[in-house]
Formats: sequence, C-alpha cells, structure tokens
Amino acid sequence: MDYFIVCSGSSDRQLKAIIDHVVETLQTQHNYRPRRIEGQAESGWILLDFIDIVVHVFSASQRAFYQLEDIWKEAPVVLKMQ
Repeated sequence: MDYFIVCSGSSDRQLKAIIDHVVETLQTQHNYRPRRIEGQAESGWILLDFIDIVVHVFSASQRAFYQLEDIWKEAPVVLKMQ
C-alpha cells in the first residue's frame, strides 16, 4: 500500500456521496477501479481497496472510536484538511 486516506462525513448520505465520487472519479479519469469495497454507509465505515491506495470513509463517531491516525502516526502526512 502506498497511500492511506482517512476521511469522514456527517451523515449516511454524505458517506455514500464521498464513496461514489471517489470511485467514479478514479474510474473515469484514471481507469482505476477498486479491488474491494467493504462496509456500507449505514455502518459508519467503508473501506475502498485500490491495492496501492486504501480509502477509509468514516462517520465522525466511528472515526473517533477507531482512531486510525494514531495507529499510523509514524507514517508521513501528505495532506491534512479539516
């Protein structure tokens, strides 16, 4: 894995929109498709596995609970937005 992306949304609808946009953009602009998609917006955590890019899309509560940024704190941060 070369990149690890963590983002969050404030509702199931927003989580679904984030997922749809990431998948559609990578497919149409780069012909890059996810190898696997796990989870659903309703669960509060969706993982998109593009092999060398892994995208985690969380609800705010799930992101706070799992704290993936703390687990990977040794990795360099390429971009952080809030």
